[in-house]
Amino acid sequence: MTLAYLLRFMTLFLSLSAVAKKEGPWWDIIPEELRLIFSLTLFFVNLLVLAIVLYLAGLVVVGGKRALLSDAFIISLLGTILSTLFFMFIPYRLLALTLCMIVWLLLIKRLYETGWFGAMAVGILAIIIFLAITILLALLFGILYVIFERFLSFLILT
Repeated sequence: MTLAYLLRFMTLFLSLSAVAKKEGPWWDIIPEELRLIFSLTLFFVNLLVLAIVLYLAGLVVVGGKRALLSDAFIISLLGTILSTLFFMFIPYRLLALTLCMIVWLLLIKRLYETGWFGAMAVGILAIIIFLAITILLALLFGILYVIFERFLSFLILT
């Protein structure tokens, strides 16, 4: 049973590494019957990560009494839904982007009970935290890819 899970993990890892190498469209790698589940999982993982990043940025900027994890989750949920709707229904991308930024800042301002400068500071700090986490994960997965490619690939061949 665990060997089957290990082989599935290795197959997924090889698929993701093929995506990283840009050896074809990533959407074609996902089986057609799993695309909806993949999209929903990706949405909820992004929502959770965004909520945690907004919560950490809110803790630093506005403090622990006004920055709650539930507020960060509401900000990320409403911001994601509204941004998606703006980009779906507004044909002018620059206008949709401007509205998205205003909505995100307004959500942060209202739910974290801060001013416009505080909302901008939370937004900028959230971007910095997200980039730092992304770079660390890229380094980690880059190292894991090298380890897998050099030391664990013989398991598949034998």
